[in-house]
Amino acid sequence: MSTSAGVRQHLVQAEKTSKKPDASAFRLIFSSVDLSEREAITGLFWGRPLPFGRCLFCLSQETDGDLMSYQVRFTVATAVVKMAAVVLLAASGHVTADEPIFSGPQVGEKLSPFTVRGVFDDDAGKPLDFVTQASGKPIVLIFVHDVNRQSVSMVRILSQYTVSRQGDGLTTGVVWLNADVTEAENTLKRIRHALAPKATIGVSGDGLEGPGSYGLNRKVMLTILVGNEGVVTGNFALVQPSLQADLPKILESVVGVVGGSVPKLEDLEGMREMNRTARESSTAPNLRPLLAPVIRRDATPEEVDKAATAVEEQADKDEAIRKEVGRIANTIIDGGKLTDYGTPKAQEYLQKWATAYGKPEAEKTNKEARDQKK
Repeated sequence: MSTSAGVRQHLVQAEKTSKKPDASAFRLIFSSVDLSEREAITGLFWGRPLPFGRCLFCLSQETDGDLMSYQVRFTVATAVVKMAAVVLLAASGHVTADEPIFSGPQVGEKLSPFTVRGVFDDDAGKPLDFVTQASGKPIVLIFVHDVNRQSVSMVRILSQYTVSRQGDGLTTGVVWLNADVTEAENTLKRIRHALAPKATIGVSGDGLEGPGSYGLNRKVMLTILVGNEGVVTGNFALVQPSLQADLPKILESVVGVVGGSVPKLEDLEGMREMNRTARESSTAPNLRPLLAPVIRRDATPEEVDKAATAVEEQADKDEAIRKEVGRIANTIIDGGKLTDYGTPKAQEYLQKWATAYGKPEAEKTNKEARDQKK
C-alpha cells in the first residue's frame, strides 16, 4: 500500500467516526516521503471539513525548509489559502467561519494621527504622519500584518492605483507592522522590487499591534482603511487577501471618496504582468532532480560543482529551465533564506544564478519604474 493510500484510509475512518485527524502523524508521514507522494497526500484534503484543513496547514509548513517548497506550495496553495487562516482561528476559539472579523477603526470612526518611520529614498529614517499629511482629504491606509505572496500582491496592485490618484487629492500610506523595526526595514529592502515603486512606505514603531488607538487585529494579513474628512469610510480586514474577490470592493470604496469610475481589474497597472507570471509559473518545469543534489547539506564541494554544472548545462539548452532556476534562486535570496539551502558552495551558485538568470519580467518592470522615479 502506498503512503497516500494509507492516509486516505485514515481520513475516511476519521470522517466516519467524527474524530479529528492526527495532524502530528501526518506531519511525520509528510516529511518522510518524496514530492509525488506529498502531492498525492495533499490532494486528499481538498474539499474536506475544516478539521482536516488544520492538518493540511501543518503539512504545508513542513515544506518550509525544502527546496521544492515552491512546487509543493503550488499543490497546496488553493486549499491553504481558503482554509488555513479561518481553520486556525476557529480552532483557537477566536472566531468562527460565520463571525465577522474586525480590525482598526470602523466606518464613521475618527482617523487619529500616528507616526511611522520612512524607509526608502528621501523618506528614509524620517517620521511620517499620513493622516496629518492628508489634512482631511481622501486617504487610503494599508496596514501589513503578514508578509507573503498574497498580501504583497494586494499591496502592490492597490497602492499602484491609489498613488495614480494622488493628483485627485488622494493620500496613500503603507504601514509595515513588525516587532523589530530593523528587521522590517531589511525585509522591505529585499522585496522592494515587488512593491509599488511610488508608494510611500513606513514602519510602525509600535510593534505588531500598530498604533495603539487603532485597535488593529494582528490575526489578519492586511487591514485596509479608506477615509475622508478625518473619518473612516471603508474598512477591510483581510484574513486571506484576494485580488479577484476583495480588490473590487476596496476600489469601489476608494472611488467613493475620490471620484471617478471603478477600474476593471485587468486595466490596473501590474495585473497583466502578474497574470502572465502566474501562467508561466503554473507551467514551470520540475527541477527537483536537477537542484536537489546541489543543495544537499552533506554534499562535498566537488559534488556541488558537478551537480551545478549539470544545472547550467540544462539551463543553457532550455529557456524555461533557465527562467525557473533564476526565479527559484531570487525567491530564496529575496526571502532571506539563502543560508537554509545547502552548503556555502551551493549558496554561491544560487547567488550566481539569481544574477545570471534574472528575475521574472513583472519584477523587472517594477524595478524599471522605480529607476525612472529616481
